[in-house]
Amino acid sequence: MASDRAATRRRYDDEHKAQVVAECDAPGASVAKVAMSHGINANVVHRWRQLAREARVPAPERTSEFVAVSLAPPPVAAPARDIQVQLRRGATAMTITWPMSASAEFAGWMRELLR
Repeated sequence: MASDRAATRRRYDDEHKAQVVAECDAPGASVAKVAMSHGINANVVHRWRQLAREARVPAPERTSEFVAVSLAPPPVAAPARDIQVQLRRGATAMTITWPMSASAEFAGWMRELLR
């Protein structure tokens, strides 16, 4: 079963390769899906990604010098507000306000109410 056509190798310009590699680097992108959308074998795209990683400039060496960082003051804590719950049943609506300092008692009260 010989084919009459001669096998030819497709060539891609650097811009196209860079575009495909960039699409693969997007968050949540699948190399296989990107390759398939461009009609390229996934193995070819994996190789392009490897070549792109190898061509990148290595990170500069780290030095052990001290860098001062100024931090913003911590936010002032807002005063504790009350717990406020709105209950509705049909046409009846009820708003319950409970002090935050007694939240444990409120939890027990709600547990009994919802039984």
